[in-house]
Amino acid sequence: MTTTTRPASQHPILVLGGTGKTGSRVAAALRARGADVRVASRSTEVPFDWSDESTWDRVLDGVRAVYLVPLDGAEAGPAFVRRAVAAGVERVVLLSARGVDTPGYFAADDPATRARLDLEAAVRGAVPAWTILRPGWFAQNFSEGLFRDGIQAGELVLPTGAAAVSFVDTEDIGAVAAAALLDPGHDGETYELSGPRALTFDAALAEIAAAGGRRADYVAADPDEYAAALIAQGVPEVEVAMWTSALGSIHRGLEATISDGVPRALGRPARDFTEFVRSAAPTGAWTP
Repeated sequence: MTTTTRPASQHPILVLGGTGKTGSRVAAALRARGADVRVASRSTEVPFDWSDESTWDRVLDGVRAVYLVPLDGAEAGPAFVRRAVAAGVERVVLLSARGVDTPGYFAADDPATRARLDLEAAVRGAVPAWTILRPGWFAQNFSEGLFRDGIQAGELVLPTGAAAVSFVDTEDIGAVAAAALLDPGHDGETYELSGPRALTFDAALAEIAAAGGRRADYVAADPDEYAAALIAQGVPEVEVAMWTSALGSIHRGLEATISDGVPRALGRPARDFTEFVRSAAPTGAWTP
């Protein structure tokens, strides 16, 4: 592969998954600080596809730093890391997940957990400068997917019992990633990211309704019945297994933990769920 030599300040920062919940925030935070950003996904002008290695070299050309968002359960991550380092990448900020190194946090046979651990090991072992982000559940799941359809239907059905969750705002993930990519002091750090308090789904839905969003009820489903219903709807079993494994950590109360990653990385408190709701409501995310 032929690369172009350019001054360090002119090297673009590659943001994988740059149109997604975290990648779009990372790209915006980097641009706000004057960085040259190269967003890559399957739909961008220069496409990137985890399953097609022929797309990897073009997005890596001239890059020295990467925000790396893996594809859940995919095994291509370590190979991409090796290709990136060979192409001259010197810094990687990796999006992983809270609890991946804690036995019993996820299902023992969860392929997403295995893939994340393998990718973390690859980054630590091959990249000269690295930072790993381990966020909990995103607040934006309520406004941009996953939970939003249930809210719009008036009923959010999940196998999570009455447990609380310390939802993290993806704006904070973007800010931490940008700091790790641009500022000193973050090399070799693993930041576990959460919001500043834990709240139940009932409480979260009440805040959304109070801000003018559609009023929805939370319904606690039986985990086995919930998984069986997804399979009956045609969702592939491997996807059902990863999804229910992740939800299981909520049901067992593990996602209520308050983590210190945001204040440790940024020197300020994490954004509260109420701040997220107030900023999302005017966009029409939950317009009745």
